[in-house]
Amino acid sequence: MIVDKRADLAGPGIGDYEELEKILPQNYTSLLSPKETQKAIFAAKNYIEENLSKALNLMMVTVPLIVDVESGVNDYLDRDGSRTPIQFHISNDRNQHPIDAQVVQAATKWKRVALRRFGMQPGEGLCTDMRAVRKDYFLDHDHSAYVDQWDWERAITADQRNLDFLKEIVGKIWKVLVDTERYVQELFPALKTKYPNLPEKLTFLHAEDLLDMYPDLPRKQRETAILRECPAIFIVGIGWTLADGYPHEMRAADYDDWVTPAVSADGRQVHGLNGDILVWNHVTQRRHELTSMGIRVNDKTLRQQLEMTGQLDFLNYPYHRAILNHELPLSIGGGIGQSRTLMLLLRKAHLGEVSVTVWPKVLKDMCARKNIFVLE
Repeated sequence: MIVDKRADLAGPGIGDYEELEKILPQNYTSLLSPKETQKAIFAAKNYIEENLSKALNLMMVTVPLIVDVESGVNDYLDRDGSRTPIQFHISNDRNQHPIDAQVVQAATKWKRVALRRFGMQPGEGLCTDMRAVRKDYFLDHDHSAYVDQWDWERAITADQRNLDFLKEIVGKIWKVLVDTERYVQELFPALKTKYPNLPEKLTFLHAEDLLDMYPDLPRKQRETAILRECPAIFIVGIGWTLADGYPHEMRAADYDDWVTPAVSADGRQVHGLNGDILVWNHVTQRRHELTSMGIRVNDKTLRQQLEMTGQLDFLNYPYHRAILNHELPLSIGGGIGQSRTLMLLLRKAHLGEVSVTVWPKVLKDMCARKNIFVLE
């Protein structure tokens, strides 16, 4: 058990393959053949893209794999700088007009700029089939260096920057995921046979509620404990410092709004207009995060959050200045992990069964011993 809460704040952190071997399921058998799996991947992917776009009034758009360093639109994921992007120099014409570029870690900030570029009005939005590289992850059963997401963003009005609107949008996304599960099971009946389906209802809890329920546990253990009782939750308010002196997680300060005051269902003052959908994975018997999302910062909350995190120098970037100058639309957005979602819906034990990327030999050998065959 982790006793230092600070060690559990910055995403996946550093893992251990001896521990991972204990975590991977025993007596696992895929419910679909490799060929059926590929067919199911694209059936589910197409269904989600079509129905997510309908539910949220989004249009599919192209998205960058690399961005200019000077733009400030890359995503640093956590405020502590522990996960940095891959950067490289493009000499171009013998360094007369060079570019320093980065591989994206997510399209979070780029999407908000794109809303303006494509002329999106409040109630309209975009969805991307985003690819990224996150080199600082520990490669385990549900983290890889290769990231694929449905990164989406929708323009909103100022009066929609509230908790009720956030919950409304989350509910629409949840319905798409539940409907997708039924859809792929109709196409591939073997998926119905062994594990429970997602619940129709998603439970909303504030990060402060979880801390009250499990005050001595660090974040991931709090999430695991509640998911054993309630298999699908949306945790609100990720980034705000809680009563124990720690945030639920070290969320970046320049996209999601985690500082705005809100009122909980039982009338308490809480903070944050963002959150994560997590479910209980019945194959791995572990917590399983599907999406992070939130109402985005405005000029006031951007400055407030950057001041809290000691990153006011970010205000020199064009992206951040555009928010301060009201040049970008107010928005809500998020990223739904494609491989994470497909792993769950297709009852897979490992992310590598639904996406092709690199894995260390120790992990591939370990998986093979457990009848888990990762794609290469």
